[in-house]
Amino acid sequence: MAHEEEAIQIISRFGLSMGVGEQTIAQVCESHGIHTPTFLAVVNYKVSRIKVQPAEIDLDTLQCYLHNAHSYFLDFRLPRLRQSLMEAIRPNDFSSHIPTLILRCYDEFVDEIRTHIEHENAGLYEEHEHDDQRITDKLTEIKNLIIKYYPSQSLNTNSLTTHSLVSVMSDLWHTEQDFADHCAIEDDILRPVLQQSSAHKPSNSQTIKPSNEQLSDREKDILVQIVKGLSNKEIADVLFISPHTVITHRKNITRKLNIHSTAGLTIYAIVNNLVDINSLE
Repeated sequence: MAHEEEAIQIISRFGLSMGVGEQTIAQVCESHGIHTPTFLAVVNYKVSRIKVQPAEIDLDTLQCYLHNAHSYFLDFRLPRLRQSLMEAIRPNDFSSHIPTLILRCYDEFVDEIRTHIEHENAGLYEEHEHDDQRITDKLTEIKNLIIKYYPSQSLNTNSLTTHSLVSVMSDLWHTEQDFADHCAIEDDILRPVLQQSSAHKPSNSQTIKPSNEQLSDREKDILVQIVKGLSNKEIADVLFISPHTVITHRKNITRKLNIHSTAGLTIYAIVNNLVDINSLE
Protein backbone atom coordinates (compact mmCIF):
# COMPACT_ATOMS: atom_id res chain seq x y z
CA MET A 1 0.00 0.00 0.00
CA ALA A 2 2.80 2.42 0.85
CA HIS A 3 4.43 1.74 -2.52
CA GLU A 4 1.13 2.39 -4.31
CA GLU A 5 0.82 5.77 -2.58
CA GLU A 6 4.38 6.69 -3.56
CA ALA A 7 3.75 5.60 -7.16
CA ILE A 8 0.71 7.88 -7.41
CA GLN A 9 2.76 10.81 -6.08
CA ILE A 10 5.48 10.19 -8.65
CA ILE A 11 3.01 9.88 -11.52
CA SER A 12 1.42 13.24 -10.69
CA ARG A 13 4.78 14.99 -10.27
CA PHE A 14 5.90 13.90 -13.70
CA GLY A 15 2.77 15.55 -15.08
CA LEU A 16 1.10 12.24 -15.86
CA SER A 17 -2.56 11.55 -15.21
CA MET A 18 -4.18 8.36 -13.98
CA GLY A 19 -6.44 6.32 -16.18
CA VAL A 20 -3.68 4.95 -18.41
CA GLY A 21 -5.59 1.80 -19.32
CA GLU A 22 -3.45 -1.15 -20.38
CA GLN A 23 -0.49 0.91 -21.60
CA THR A 24 3.01 0.02 -20.45
CA ILE A 25 5.14 2.47 -18.49
CA ALA A 26 7.23 3.15 -21.59
CA GLN A 27 4.14 3.84 -23.70
CA VAL A 28 2.69 6.26 -21.13
CA CYS A 29 6.00 8.12 -20.74
CA GLU A 30 6.58 8.34 -24.48
CA SER A 31 3.07 9.64 -25.13
CA HIS A 32 3.68 12.47 -22.64
CA GLY A 33 7.26 13.24 -23.67
CA ILE A 34 8.69 11.85 -20.45
CA HIS A 35 12.15 10.25 -20.44
CA THR A 36 11.36 6.68 -19.37
CA PRO A 37 14.74 5.83 -17.69
CA THR A 38 14.48 9.00 -15.59
CA PHE A 39 10.92 8.11 -14.54
CA LEU A 40 12.02 4.59 -13.56
CA ALA A 41 15.10 5.94 -11.76
CA VAL A 42 12.97 8.19 -9.53
CA VAL A 43 10.48 5.38 -8.84
CA ASN A 44 13.20 2.89 -7.93
CA TYR A 45 15.01 5.42 -5.77
CA LYS A 46 11.92 6.58 -3.88
CA VAL A 47 10.70 3.03 -3.27
CA SER A 48 13.97 1.16 -2.76
CA ARG A 49 16.73 3.81 -2.74
CA ILE A 50 18.27 2.29 -5.88
CA LYS A 51 20.72 4.74 -7.43
CA VAL A 52 21.64 5.10 -11.10
CA GLN A 53 24.51 6.63 -13.00
CA PRO A 54 24.11 10.35 -13.81
CA ALA A 55 24.45 9.58 -17.52
CA GLU A 56 21.15 7.66 -17.40
CA ILE A 57 19.19 10.71 -16.26
CA ASP A 58 17.61 13.36 -18.47
CA LEU A 59 18.10 16.66 -16.65
CA ASP A 60 15.06 18.44 -18.13
CA THR A 61 12.75 15.57 -17.13
CA LEU A 62 14.16 15.43 -13.61
CA GLN A 63 13.90 19.19 -13.12
CA CYS A 64 10.30 19.10 -14.33
CA TYR A 65 9.58 16.46 -11.68
CA LEU A 66 11.20 18.55 -8.94
CA HIS A 67 9.44 21.73 -10.06
CA ASN A 68 6.06 19.98 -9.88
CA ALA A 69 6.96 18.71 -6.42
CA HIS A 70 7.72 22.28 -5.34
CA SER A 71 4.30 23.41 -6.56
CA TYR A 72 2.67 20.52 -4.71
CA PHE A 73 4.28 21.46 -1.40
CA LEU A 74 3.81 25.25 -1.61
CA ASP A 75 0.46 25.46 -3.38
CA PHE A 76 -1.38 22.44 -2.00
CA ARG A 77 0.03 20.32 0.78
CA LEU A 78 1.38 22.97 3.15
CA PRO A 79 -1.64 25.35 2.93
CA ARG A 80 -3.99 22.39 3.39
CA LEU A 81 -1.99 21.15 6.38
CA ARG A 82 -2.09 24.62 7.91
CA GLN A 83 -5.87 24.67 7.63
CA SER A 84 -6.10 21.25 9.31
CA LEU A 85 -3.78 22.46 12.05
CA MET A 86 -5.94 25.54 12.65
CA GLU A 87 -9.06 23.40 12.94
CA ALA A 88 -7.37 20.99 15.35
CA ILE A 89 -5.69 23.41 17.76
CA ARG A 90 -8.25 26.25 17.64
CA PRO A 91 -5.91 29.28 17.55
CA ASN A 92 -8.93 31.60 17.91
CA ASP A 93 -9.55 30.33 21.43
CA PHE A 94 -8.21 33.28 23.44
CA SER A 95 -8.05 31.29 26.69
CA SER A 96 -4.54 30.21 25.70
CA HIS A 97 -1.69 31.64 23.60
CA ILE A 98 -0.20 28.21 22.95
CA PRO A 99 -2.29 27.35 19.84
CA THR A 100 -1.30 30.64 18.19
CA LEU A 101 2.36 30.02 18.99
CA ILE A 102 2.21 26.52 17.53
CA LEU A 103 0.71 27.97 14.37
CA ARG A 104 3.47 30.60 14.26
CA CYS A 105 6.05 27.84 14.56
CA TYR A 106 4.39 26.08 11.62
CA ASP A 107 4.59 29.26 9.53
CA GLU A 108 8.31 29.48 10.29
CA PHE A 109 8.65 25.88 9.10
CA VAL A 110 6.88 26.77 5.83
CA ASP A 111 9.19 29.76 5.38
CA GLU A 112 12.19 27.42 5.71
CA ILE A 113 10.80 25.17 2.97
CA ARG A 114 10.04 28.18 0.74
CA THR A 115 13.63 29.45 1.16
CA HIS A 116 14.99 25.98 0.39
CA ILE A 117 12.94 25.80 -2.80
CA GLU A 118 13.88 29.33 -3.87
CA HIS A 119 17.57 28.48 -3.50
CA GLU A 120 17.13 25.28 -5.49
CA ASN A 121 15.22 27.01 -8.25
CA ALA A 122 18.04 29.55 -8.48
CA GLY A 123 20.67 26.79 -8.58
CA LEU A 124 22.14 27.89 -5.23
CA TYR A 125 22.61 24.41 -3.81
CA GLU A 126 25.46 25.45 -1.52
CA GLU A 127 23.11 27.97 0.11
CA HIS A 128 20.79 25.24 1.36
CA GLU A 129 23.35 22.56 2.11
CA HIS A 130 22.10 22.39 5.73
CA ASP A 131 18.47 23.37 5.07
CA ASP A 132 17.27 19.78 5.29
CA GLN A 133 18.27 19.43 8.95
CA ARG A 134 16.81 22.82 9.92
CA ILE A 135 13.51 21.93 8.25
CA THR A 136 13.43 18.55 9.96
CA ASP A 137 14.24 20.21 13.31
CA LYS A 138 11.36 22.67 12.94
CA LEU A 139 8.86 19.97 11.97
CA THR A 140 9.98 17.81 14.89
CA GLU A 141 9.60 20.84 17.13
CA ILE A 142 6.00 21.38 16.01
CA LYS A 143 5.12 17.76 16.78
CA ASN A 144 6.83 17.97 20.17
CA LEU A 145 5.01 21.20 21.04
CA ILE A 146 1.65 19.61 20.27
CA ILE A 147 2.47 16.46 22.22
CA LYS A 148 3.90 18.29 25.25
CA TYR A 149 1.83 21.44 25.55
CA TYR A 150 -1.48 21.03 23.71
CA PRO A 151 -4.19 20.93 24.76
CA SER A 152 -3.42 23.05 27.81
CA GLN A 153 -5.39 22.68 31.00
CA SER A 154 -7.40 25.78 30.10
CA LEU A 155 -8.94 24.08 27.06
CA ASN A 156 -11.77 21.59 27.13
CA THR A 157 -11.18 18.66 24.80
CA ASN A 158 -13.46 16.03 23.37
CA SER A 159 -13.06 12.96 21.17
CA LEU A 160 -13.41 15.05 18.01
CA THR A 161 -10.51 17.27 19.10
CA THR A 162 -8.41 14.21 19.87
CA HIS A 163 -9.17 12.65 16.49
CA SER A 164 -8.31 15.92 14.74
CA LEU A 165 -4.99 16.15 16.55
CA VAL A 166 -4.12 12.55 15.68
CA SER A 167 -4.98 13.25 12.04
CA VAL A 168 -2.79 16.37 12.00
CA MET A 169 0.10 14.50 13.60
CA SER A 170 -0.23 11.83 10.91
CA ASP A 171 -0.23 14.52 8.19
CA LEU A 172 2.85 16.13 9.74
CA TRP A 173 4.65 12.79 9.74
CA HIS A 174 3.73 12.07 6.11
CA THR A 175 4.84 15.58 5.12
CA GLU A 176 8.17 15.02 6.86
CA GLN A 177 8.69 11.71 5.05
CA ASP A 178 7.65 13.15 1.70
CA PHE A 179 9.94 16.16 1.96
CA ALA A 180 12.81 13.97 3.18
CA ASP A 181 12.40 11.82 0.05
CA HIS A 182 12.30 14.97 -2.08
CA CYS A 183 15.56 16.24 -0.56
CA ALA A 184 17.16 12.82 -1.00
CA ILE A 185 16.31 12.85 -4.71
CA GLU A 186 17.93 16.29 -4.98
CA ASP A 187 21.06 15.09 -3.20
CA ASP A 188 21.47 11.62 -4.72
CA ILE A 189 20.14 12.10 -8.26
CA LEU A 190 20.01 15.79 -9.22
CA ARG A 191 23.35 16.92 -7.83
CA PRO A 192 25.40 14.08 -9.36
CA VAL A 193 23.75 14.82 -12.70
CA LEU A 194 24.68 18.49 -12.43
CA GLN A 195 28.17 17.86 -11.15
CA GLN A 196 28.87 14.57 -12.96
CA SER A 197 30.87 13.48 -9.98
CA SER A 198 29.88 11.92 -6.66
CA ALA A 199 33.02 13.46 -5.13
CA HIS A 200 31.22 16.76 -4.67
CA LYS A 201 28.16 15.38 -2.98
CA PRO A 202 27.34 17.24 0.25
CA SER A 203 27.80 15.19 3.36
CA ASN A 204 24.75 14.51 5.45
CA SER A 205 24.52 16.92 8.33
CA GLN A 206 24.52 15.18 11.66
CA THR A 207 21.45 15.36 13.82
CA ILE A 208 21.90 17.50 16.90
CA LYS A 209 20.61 15.63 19.90
CA PRO A 210 18.88 17.56 22.65
CA SER A 211 20.98 18.27 25.71
CA ASN A 212 19.99 17.52 29.29
CA GLU A 213 21.76 20.67 30.51
CA GLN A 214 19.71 23.23 32.42
CA LEU A 215 19.56 26.89 31.46
CA SER A 216 21.70 29.16 33.58
CA ASP A 217 20.16 32.19 35.29
CA ARG A 218 21.72 34.48 32.66
CA GLU A 219 20.33 32.32 29.85
CA LYS A 220 16.89 32.51 31.44
CA ASP A 221 17.20 36.30 31.59
CA ILE A 222 18.07 36.41 27.91
CA LEU A 223 15.28 33.97 27.03
CA VAL A 224 12.75 36.28 28.70
CA GLN A 225 13.99 39.22 26.61
CA ILE A 226 13.82 37.11 23.43
CA VAL A 227 10.21 36.25 24.19
CA LYS A 228 9.50 39.97 24.63
CA GLY A 229 10.70 40.50 21.08
CA LEU A 230 13.93 42.40 21.79
CA SER A 231 16.81 42.37 19.31
CA ASN A 232 20.30 41.21 20.28
CA LYS A 233 21.44 44.81 20.70
CA GLU A 234 18.40 45.70 22.81
CA ILE A 235 18.96 42.66 25.02
CA ALA A 236 22.61 43.67 25.42
CA ASP A 237 21.57 47.17 26.49
CA VAL A 238 19.00 45.90 28.99
CA LEU A 239 21.36 43.37 30.59
CA PHE A 240 24.54 45.48 30.28
CA ILE A 241 26.43 42.91 28.25
CA SER A 242 27.85 42.88 24.73
CA PRO A 243 25.79 41.81 21.68
CA HIS A 244 28.39 39.10 21.04
CA THR A 245 27.70 37.66 24.51
CA VAL A 246 23.98 37.70 23.77
CA ILE A 247 24.54 35.76 20.54
CA THR A 248 26.65 33.18 22.37
CA HIS A 249 23.98 32.71 25.04
CA ARG A 250 21.26 32.39 22.36
CA LYS A 251 23.22 29.60 20.68
CA ASN A 252 23.56 27.82 24.02
CA ILE A 253 19.83 28.19 24.71
CA THR A 254 18.96 26.68 21.32
CA ARG A 255 21.44 23.84 21.83
CA LYS A 256 20.23 22.98 25.34
CA LEU A 257 16.50 23.13 24.55
CA ASN A 258 16.72 21.96 20.93
CA ILE A 259 14.15 24.65 20.11
CA HIS A 260 14.86 26.66 16.99
CA SER A 261 12.00 29.17 16.73
CA THR A 262 10.85 32.15 18.76
CA ALA A 263 7.38 30.63 18.99
CA GLY A 264 8.80 27.44 20.48
CA LEU A 265 10.94 29.39 22.95
CA THR A 266 7.88 31.41 23.96
CA ILE A 267 5.90 28.26 24.72
CA TYR A 268 8.83 26.90 26.74
CA ALA A 269 9.06 30.14 28.73
CA ILE A 270 5.31 30.15 29.43
CA VAL A 271 5.16 26.51 30.52
CA ASN A 272 8.20 26.93 32.78
CA ASN A 273 6.81 30.11 34.38
CA LEU A 274 9.60 32.34 33.07
CA VAL A 275 7.09 34.82 31.67
CA ASP A 276 3.51 35.73 32.49
CA ILE A 277 1.30 34.70 29.57
CA ASN A 278 -0.94 37.72 30.19
CA SER A 279 1.99 40.07 29.62
CA LEU A 280 2.47 38.87 26.04
CA GLU A 281 0.87 40.74 23.18
